[in-house]
Amino acid sequence: MLSKDIGIDLGTANVLIHVKGKGVVLDEPSVVTIESDTKRVLAVGEEARRMIGRTPGNIVAIRPLRDGVIADFDITEAMLKYFIGRVGARGWNSRPRILICAPTNITSVEQKAIREAAERSGAREVFLEEEPKAAAIGAGMDIFQPSGHMVVDIGGGTTDVAVLSMGDVVTASSIKTAGDKFDAAISKYIKAKYKLLVGERTAEDVKMTIGSVHPQGRQAEMDIRGRDMVSGLPQTITIRAEEVQEALSDSILSIVQAAKSVLERTPPELSADIIDRGVILTGGGALLNGLDELLANELHVPVLVAEDPMHCVVKGTGIMLNNLDQVVKKRF
Repeated sequence: MLSKDIGIDLGTANVLIHVKGKGVVLDEPSVVTIESDTKRVLAVGEEARRMIGRTPGNIVAIRPLRDGVIADFDITEAMLKYFIGRVGARGWNSRPRILICAPTNITSVEQKAIREAAERSGAREVFLEEEPKAAAIGAGMDIFQPSGHMVVDIGGGTTDVAVLSMGDVVTASSIKTAGDKFDAAISKYIKAKYKLLVGERTAEDVKMTIGSVHPQGRQAEMDIRGRDMVSGLPQTITIRAEEVQEALSDSILSIVQAAKSVLERTPPELSADIIDRGVILTGGGALLNGLDELLANELHVPVLVAEDPMHCVVKGTGIMLNNLDQVVKKRF
């Protein structure tokens, strides 16, 4: 029996799996719930995410990936094993080849951890590819021609910026400022201004519902609930989009600076191509209101949001799976 080839976008916020011949078959949060005493896994994915901030003391909801890399090896292995088993890619007499995407600047130790976690979860062979390369391919860029393409992939743990040509990365930068940092910045702002403690999920809801980073962005507000730091009692406040913009300003500035540093190190001929083609935004962060306009103003080049930005990386792995031996040069 032939084993299946699968592509995995092992994200800090979500794990997405593409099975060759079937397409994207899984999109679940990177969360595992365990019993703290026995370390027994109770829930994985969306079911575990619903438990964040709502579990008793003996049950812990863990996000085993932080800043784009493995923070808890055993929990990551258990999570991958569960997901690979759920999509039916591993049988009693077959082990799949797995292509996993990772940030551009991870260390050899972090690469080894990803490889070992995949092997122990049932892989026959593991390939590692750089996230911006997969994102660019998934966004429809023909990066195998001798011309420049630039992608900014804003995930949950990292933002990867890269210029690509001839099928490889020419210049790149990876920073640990992305979706999780956005949520933390919103929580911190609300705590400082309103003396209100809110959870991760509430901060994420604020970001997705009224989050904006452009001065002429959306004008909206929403009610949020949390715990008053003074009285200790539940309280409801109203937060405006302009306040969210203020909360996110430092994080967005980091992304702008990373993009500028990559452009400054790009050969002139490729820079000319980028002026013609523009920059493509991928990842969940690409959906942040006004980000494309802000980057276009700062970088002085056109900036476009990819179609279905959250699935660009995993779609890219799917395309690579069809040409695995030719496309993937790095086998760690």
